[in-house]
Amino acid sequence: MMTSSRQTEGPILAIDPGRNKCGIAVVGPGGEVLHKEIVPTREIAEAASRLAAEYRAVHLIVGDRTAAKEVCRALAGQVRLPAELVDEHRSSEQARRRFFQENPRRGWRRFLPITLLSPDRPYDDLVAVLLAERYLGQR
Repeated sequence: MMTSSRQTEGPILAIDPGRNKCGIAVVGPGGEVLHKEIVPTREIAEAASRLAAEYRAVHLIVGDRTAAKEVCRALAGQVRLPAELVDEHRSSEQARRRFFQENPRRGWRRFLPITLLSPDRPYDDLVAVLLAERYLGQR
């Protein structure tokens, strides 16, 4: 995790790579989430290129674990931004917690510990947001 704060002059495109699906997020220089979604891995280069142009992203970051090399190869020909790998250690666990913060449990589920619950949708997009925040040196 970054300890110093990085300044960028525009949005960051962040990708949580995966074998079947990738989380992708656009995060502003102040940490504000401008866009987040989950796309099939086979479509990541097209989605990244579209979002980079739409939001005028200035930097690309990619998580350094599962399928990172394959995703970086796919992006290389389509997205022309400076790229950097970011440490993904425990990012899925942190994203799971954030999922439940953003989507409070209701009914009898609110009495169960989060560790016993599964989110009702994939949350790879939140992992991408966390990677961008790590890059920016934010919490």
